[in-house]
Amino acid sequence: MPVLRSLRVILFASSALASAAAAQNPPPASTPAQTVGVGRRVYTPSDFARFAPRTAYDMLIQVPSFTIANVDTTERGLGQASENVLINGQRIANKTGGAVDQLQRTPAANVERIEIVDAASLGIAGLSGQVANVVLKAESGTKGQFEWRPDVRAHYSKPNLYRGSISYSGKIGKLEYTLTAKDNAGRGAFGGPIMIYDGNHVLRERRFETYHEESELVTFETKLHWDGWGSSVGNLTLGYGPYWDPVHLRDRRSFVDGDTGGRTTVQKLDGWQYDVNGDYEFALGPGRLKLIGLQHRDHEPVVTTQITHLASVPNDDGVRFSRNSHIGETIGRAEYSWKTGKNDWQVSFERAYNFLDQKGGLFILQPNGDFEQVDFPEGTGRAEEVRYESIATFSRPLSTKLDLQVAAGAEISRLDRTDDELPARKFFRPKGSITLGWRPSKNWDLNFKIRRRVGQISFYDFLAQPKLLQDRENAGNPDLVPPQSWDFSTEIGRELGKWGKTRLKVWADLVTDIVDVIPLANHTEGIGNLPHARRMGIESNSTINFDPIGWKGAKVDIQLGMEDTSVRDPLTGAKRPISGISDRYADINLRHDIPGTQIAWGGEASYQHSTKNYFLTEVYRSWEGPWFVSFYVEDKNVMGMTVRLQAGNVFNARHRWTRYIYQDWRDTSPLSTYQVNNQLIGPIFQMQVKGNF
Repeated sequence: MPVLRSLRVILFASSALASAAAAQNPPPASTPAQTVGVGRRVYTPSDFARFAPRTAYDMLIQVPSFTIANVDTTERGLGQASENVLINGQRIANKTGGAVDQLQRTPAANVERIEIVDAASLGIAGLSGQVANVVLKAESGTKGQFEWRPDVRAHYSKPNLYRGSISYSGKIGKLEYTLTAKDNAGRGAFGGPIMIYDGNHVLRERRFETYHEESELVTFETKLHWDGWGSSVGNLTLGYGPYWDPVHLRDRRSFVDGDTGGRTTVQKLDGWQYDVNGDYEFALGPGRLKLIGLQHRDHEPVVTTQITHLASVPNDDGVRFSRNSHIGETIGRAEYSWKTGKNDWQVSFERAYNFLDQKGGLFILQPNGDFEQVDFPEGTGRAEEVRYESIATFSRPLSTKLDLQVAAGAEISRLDRTDDELPARKFFRPKGSITLGWRPSKNWDLNFKIRRRVGQISFYDFLAQPKLLQDRENAGNPDLVPPQSWDFSTEIGRELGKWGKTRLKVWADLVTDIVDVIPLANHTEGIGNLPHARRMGIESNSTINFDPIGWKGAKVDIQLGMEDTSVRDPLTGAKRPISGISDRYADINLRHDIPGTQIAWGGEASYQHSTKNYFLTEVYRSWEGPWFVSFYVEDKNVMGMTVRLQAGNVFNARHRWTRYIYQDWRDTSPLSTYQVNNQLIGPIFQMQVKGNF
């Protein structure tokens, strides 16, 4: 019943917002975006002038009620499009950031216009709802841009001083190039009390824990675009990046019996990755052929060391897990597209090869202080998948207000643990989608989509992965298979004239072979498949301008959403939510560009609630919040640069964790431990400096 009430609240709020705004002031003859035909909105650079954008991305994020869907790196291969952003009408077919990443390094001066169109009107499989097509001018001269985004946390964490990027682009003859260096650094930190109770909720132990993580991902990238012979075009992206991700978790412990102690867990990760993406498109017969190639390699060596000491015990207890992994993906894809009258056709063929090669080691601390290796064969192995996919896509306008797209195909895959004696498993899976886009008037649009989808899995789950940071074992499962689902979604949009725009999306997914934690052989637990699951959700995105009530230059972007899920628990057989799903969320972003000045200010409030995480011997829920609130002030011309100062977490959102640990399987054994974390995060101070050169 709470879920139904939440659905009604979101539906009522969205419809009331649209009706009230339209009733107070009907849409004027001219709106901030030009209407080009029914259902197509066009924004020019002048529509974003008040924001003083530095990049094409700065423009895109200000498009009213448009939510960017980034490249889904968990999708199988390149397959159907997942990113709802195009550049010059073309999908950027890679898995290293796609069109959004490219627009973040494209100067705003290069943007000619941004078109918002219905996905069903495009001959690109996989898209649904509204799609942004960013039309760029031809590159001329050389341009550079930079961004520096340091932040400092008040507690526990080291300052994040080097996050930022610099890029330089130009043109030599028919060759356009962009050179980029970027540090995508991150920080995470919290600290505070942990209370440990026994199964009867009687206090047993107090802890004070601190956690901090300082990650660095440095990327050097070269993008090349070539206007070749005739109408042929080619693109090549070369990227390399070392990365570091140290994690430190320490606690002090005091027990009700007077004993004391503590634990230190340190994780070290120093790896590297590289990516090569290329495509070449040319005219062939009545259509065009596009050839795409991708290769990704990742070396991920992780060493986690955990040592526990107690005053009452002479020797420390310690364990170390090392994992030296090589991960790879190689994709070759061909797309052939042509037109027959009003019909757009495309046939695609793709081959993908993925692998994980892992060497795991387990070590136990000895009384002399050395770590001695023990047998751990289940932590070493190699998993591979070879997949072939073919999809045919048909797109056609059924009328001036209705578009249809149908995509149908299948994949054949071979999944194997090459280091065991079990035979490789082979699968045949149909996939595809039907999309309808309807525009009953210039102020309304509706999209409906049915999709048969095959999901991706993590090869790490084939092998044993001890989770020392969570005090949990995780056995490998060679029988894991990718999930499949029938996805149904509807999206409705309403233009509110000078008031803004609102959109509402509703979806329902019927999943088979969903990935979850299941019992495995020898009374162990690991990642596996459950037969069926259901997901239903609703999300509203609105942009409301305050100019009609006299607050010039002010607007608010509002996102509200919730999802209800259901799966049968592998132990009890009872229905429960899917583990760790974000089932309620909200984001409210206010911005005011003060007229006649270069100053803007604003704030953001975000909320997220997640379902519990279910394991065989424990259940926990971890969250931060409930609300994160930040405020900022921005000067759009400080010696030609844009400078923003921001204070985050001003209302002291905290890190919380409630954990229930059972003596054995939770369906048959009593509660052993109840744990409660309530820990300080503290304020986060950020600065952003952006400019061109």
